[in-house]
Amino acid sequence: MEEPSLYTVKAVFILDNDGNRLLSKYYDPELYPSMKEQKNFEKNVFNKTHKADHEIAFLEGMTIIYKSSIDLFFYVVGSAQENELMLMAVLNCLFESLSQMLRKNVEKRTLLDNMDGVFLVVDEIIDGGVILESDPQQVIEKVNYRVRDCIEEQISLCNELTVFVSCI
Repeated sequence: MEEPSLYTVKAVFILDNDGNRLLSKYYDPELYPSMKEQKNFEKNVFNKTHKADHEIAFLEGMTIIYKSSIDLFFYVVGSAQENELMLMAVLNCLFESLSQMLRKNVEKRTLLDNMDGVFLVVDEIIDGGVILESDPQQVIEKVNYRVRDCIEEQISLCNELTVFVSCI
């Protein structure tokens, strides 16, 4: 039996309804080390899940939790021994956080237009395969805080530049 580990998530990826990658993060460098292997895995997962009515699949020794929405497919991957409920909590947090961030318009065009925020959401939920947060409200608050900080830094830089230029 495998020892318990904090590194529960092996990968997260979002595909469009044709199986094309929109976002992917692999947290186990030994799992699929090359881009080609990752894309083959994603293709196999998509082919097995895109017409299924289930929320869970077992493929290539992995537990895969997934959800579809309009023209997107969301996937969270863990080892075969991983707790499905934990992986489902991650998936639900990801989807609900994105739904709030995108104002309930979770579809390909909106997702692509807000990709920087999507990566922030994923990074607030998972870090290196470790689940950091499973409450969508907390994730959105942290993402908004990080965005506000960036905007404040940019405003501060602009103000400093304006003062500098006026002194010349």
